[in-house]
Amino acid sequence: MSLFQPGQLGGLTLANRLVMAPLGRARSDEHTRVPLPRVATYYRQRASAGLIISEATHVAAESVSRPGGSAIHDDAQVEAWKPVTAAVHAEGGWIFQQLFHLGRKAHQSRTPGNQLPVAPSAIAANGEVSTPDGMQPFPVPRALALEEIGQRVDDFRRAARNAGQAGFDGVEIHAANGYLIDQFLRDGANQRNDAYGGSIENRARFLLEIVDAAVNELGAARVGVRISPHFTVDGSGDSDPAALYRYVADQLQARGIAYLHLIEADSTPSEQRLAAQLRKRFKGAFILAAEFDRDSAIRAIAEGRADFIAFGRLFISNPDLAERFRRQAPLNTPDEASFYVGGDQGYIDYPTLAETEKNAERAAAGEPA
Repeated sequence: MSLFQPGQLGGLTLANRLVMAPLGRARSDEHTRVPLPRVATYYRQRASAGLIISEATHVAAESVSRPGGSAIHDDAQVEAWKPVTAAVHAEGGWIFQQLFHLGRKAHQSRTPGNQLPVAPSAIAANGEVSTPDGMQPFPVPRALALEEIGQRVDDFRRAARNAGQAGFDGVEIHAANGYLIDQFLRDGANQRNDAYGGSIENRARFLLEIVDAAVNELGAARVGVRISPHFTVDGSGDSDPAALYRYVADQLQARGIAYLHLIEADSTPSEQRLAAQLRKRFKGAFILAAEFDRDSAIRAIAEGRADFIAFGRLFISNPDLAERFRRQAPLNTPDEASFYVGGDQGYIDYPTLAETEKNAERAAAGEPA
């Protein structure tokens, strides 16, 4: 296999094996959370990726992050996403929408009615969160009652249906990075003693019910899952991550979903790596992400460690990343100061390689750029 060869993912044939990772950029409306017109431009510019996975998109009003975060739980949001998917498709690209719920990593200063965020257990995340009054410690969340959990599954079900109506080719269930699904998975954040806590099977129940709901809405070939076994900075670690994620991989394989997306950097110590174990258990498309560059991605694909490699920061500043990699061309440097500030600068103004070359030709000829 080669990074630049077509690859199969679910029912789709992707033009190459570069995936644009989900990247929160805070460019939606601050109040309604509908994507603004510049969002369509942003994703259209990057449609030469084999697959685009959208920014993490909230499935419910109680899940709300920094101003400018996007959502997919009401009709206005569905309508606003339609030009985005149409723009990507017009360029021959494919796009999945990543769905998530913050859980305990929300803050009551932003939730409807200033209600406490919800979680599997009343355990605060480590660290701080942005609020209208500046950075504040994560609050102690309210533990969901057993009868409330089904509503959160239904939030994901509705979001998957909405994503299909908005024209997305599929959805990625965000079960990573310490958000609500991840909080249920790990015994560092989940200390329940009912059907959703305790054993690995119980802690994985919430994720699997969400996956089943999405599959019922869209079909298995249009559903993927992202996991991050090595993420522990917010205190959501697990006592036996290898056993947990082997079980998750087995259950996802049984459901026949399109792909499993694993965050595992090449710098992960060999004794902690899970990619080889999970790849043996999950037979669908396998995506690896974290810290890859051109050379390490080419090696990972050539060695059969993954079917696709996801890139984040490099896609921010290089809309034509696949072409730049193919030609071994210089890369634009991402402007970190503009990542979450809104506006066009640092979002849709990075030049393509063709534009850079044309400007160089004009400069050589003494013409204005």
